[in-house]
Amino acid sequence: SYDLLWGERVVRSVANLTRSDAEEFFALAARVPIHTNVSRYDLDATPQALEDLRHGRFDGAAVIDVAAAP
Repeated sequence: SYDLLWGERVVRSVANLTRSDAEEFFALAARVPIHTNVSRYDLDATPQALEDLRHGRFDGAAVIDVAAAP
């Protein structure tokens, strides 16, 4: 199945969050260092992005930047 093949995860929200919970969460989030890894590819480099994905050449997420396309 697709999800097993690519190991993608899904983020779901929960509706039972109180305002106090949110304030506490954002106060904590401000103190925790969050590091993201994004590999950007121009639209014409999509084949290279897929090749890099297949061979594990980046950590995090790959983004195809269609805004940079002519």
